[in-house]
Amino acid sequence: MPASPSTARVINDRLALRLLQREGPLTAGRLKELTGLSRPTVADLVERLTASGLVEVAGESGEQRRGPNAKLYGIVAGRAHLAALDVRTEGVTVLVSDLVGRVLAEASVPIGGDTGTGTAVERAVALVERAVKGAEADPLHTLVVGAPGLVDPVSGELRDSGGLPEWHRRLVAALQERFPDARVHVENETNLAALAEQREGAAGDRDTFVLLWLGHGIGAAVVLDGDLRRGASGGTGEIGFLPVPGTDGLPSATGCEGGFHSLAGSAAITALAGEHGLTAPARRRTDEPVAAELVRRAVDAVRSAPAGRRAPADAAGPAERVPDPAADRFLDALADRLTLGAASVVAVLDPGCVVLGGEVGRAGGDELALRVAGRLRRMAPLPTRVRPSALGGGAVLRGALLTARECAQDELFGSGEREV
Repeated sequence: MPASPSTARVINDRLALRLLQREGPLTAGRLKELTGLSRPTVADLVERLTASGLVEVAGESGEQRRGPNAKLYGIVAGRAHLAALDVRTEGVTVLVSDLVGRVLAEASVPIGGDTGTGTAVERAVALVERAVKGAEADPLHTLVVGAPGLVDPVSGELRDSGGLPEWHRRLVAALQERFPDARVHVENETNLAALAEQREGAAGDRDTFVLLWLGHGIGAAVVLDGDLRRGASGGTGEIGFLPVPGTDGLPSATGCEGGFHSLAGSAAITALAGEHGLTAPARRRTDEPVAAELVRRAVDAVRSAPAGRRAPADAAGPAERVPDPAADRFLDALADRLTLGAASVVAVLDPGCVVLGGEVGRAGGDELALRVAGRLRRMAPLPTRVRPSALGGGAVLRGALLTARECAQDELFGSGEREV
């Protein structure tokens, strides 16, 4: 049946708002071209959206015409304010933005492992309060929290997971209490990273892929046919529990030691580097995991090998770069380990693309991705591209911000407030 006039208006408004969100400010004429709507319909929706406070004149097109330059219409950025949190076992980072995603404030606070639950929650909430106040963004419309662990698909709450600090679960309730008008959502950190890589990173051309998260912890996110898959209990991607050869035992229901985590977690990578004579400096100038720094140093050592030398087996031909032997062997050994997990995922899901995410994935870059890809071709019969993360550890925060913006826009753009 044909849509009613009011339904048609909402559909047209939503289409125009989505275009403005994606393209930025547009003229009425350009909106007409992109939507295929008639000029009077576009004029009506621009007037309606302006009256509802969702759209405003953002300037002029600058095009020379016989009459005045055409007005540019854009989303009212200050209509709603958003916050995104990346909650780690060792601290919290927050971003505050407007409705179009422009960052207004960013801050972080470390939280040591010996910090009490109440103190940790207070520090994290105070951090968000200061950022919101500094950005003049109170009241918040939407707040999205990215955290390690399982999110219950029914309640939307962070489940009690062994090995994770209690303050993670307490934090969500404390934030809702402090910001009672905000819509507070919590999502697994790896899932948010995958959304960010799909929208703005290494998987921008893929609607099916797997993100292998390699950071302080290890995990995976599965995107099939454009949709993030969470599983019956919210546990899709708990790859740290995957039984693999090369470990001293098997994982259990209460711990992933003996699983893939024992080969590819941050501590395992650090130990592997040590076996090859690679160690991090005593004084570090970065907050990235030690494992990521070691991988980055190894890649740099391989790429910056002195020129003008010949490989021993090459008696003729042009001079070649000879990689640092220890760094080269370390990266090969790491690629061997990562391929075990990647091959298992590929055999079950056939994603066509595996993104090596997190700080370690980005530190390894193309050098590590190429080594994993070569081994994967020999181990798995299914063609699979392997790509390094384009966003690294920052993908979680970026994914949380993108999710917050989408949630807020869905509510504001789809509401009945525009019936004027």
